Amino acid sequence: MATNLIRGAMNMTSRLRSSTVAPASRLVLDRPYATETEAQKVEPKASSGSGGTSMKTFQIYRWNPDNPTKPQLQDFKIDLKECGPMVLDALIKIKNEMDPSLTFRRSCREGICGSCAMNINGCNGLACLTKIESGPSETTITPLPHMFVIKDLVVDMTNFYNQYKSIEPWLKRKNPPPTAGKEIPQSKKDRAKLDGMYECILCACCSTSCPSYWWNPESYLGPAALLHANRWISDSRDEYTKERLDAINDEFKLYRCHTILNCARACPKGLNPGKQITNIKHLQLTGGA
Repeated sequence: MATNLIRGAMNMTSRLRSSTVAPASRLVLDRPYATETEAQKVEPKASSGSGGTSMKTFQIYRWNPDNPTKPQLQDFKIDLKECGPMVLDALIKIKNEMDPSLTFRRSCREGICGSCAMNINGCNGLACLTKIESGPSETTITPLPHMFVIKDLVVDMTNFYNQYKSIEPWLKRKNPPPTAGKEIPQSKKDRAKLDGMYECILCACCSTSCPSYWWNPESYLGPAALLHANRWISDSRDEYTKERLDAINDEFKLYRCHTILNCARACPKGLNPGKQITNIKHLQLTGGA
């Protein structure tokens, strides 16, 4: 009896397949992946239907040194349903599909390299970590403030990197390592003192958000360089602490910081350069103790 029931069920299934399922549908069911054309027939993209778009306007700073007219903001409208979630995704889409002359820096797309630092809706940040705001309002993208613009969103970082170089950001020793040819040991407690400093990616978001740096960019080292200065001052393996403190003990290099803390609000890595600068000032008062 059970055998008859199984045979009956199999016959019923066979009749249903031959009578109710169209050949094209059977093809889609029998294969786990469909071609793009077939996928469109089954489920069209949201942008192809009426009212299925989600348009967003991006106002982007444009200036070309080959045609040095007055800088302007240029509008680009893109469908967010055809774009990734981050501001960098929108910039890449604009460059690839609308205007290949749009110029900006980008590399890792993961908030590690710091290349895509720019001003987005009035706040410094990394385009790869900044989500596109929902809603109909425009998103305004400009270069990092108070920096010389090379083209569009690309700024000249020469002065910024020279200031970083000036604090000698490398380990300096007066004595050889305890064990020749081996690394210099460091306790976990001393290693923890570097947290909140070594993570800096030199994107310049902090320095270009600082009013003191705006007015004294040639003489004030700025939050980023001073954070790295404190990183090496605090390193137990470094033996030039006094010399490092003396090198930056200057009215402009260090003391132009007025603890406004724009730097802490702008840092995309959540660091607090103002805190590190305060620590350097404290060490200056206590003789490095």
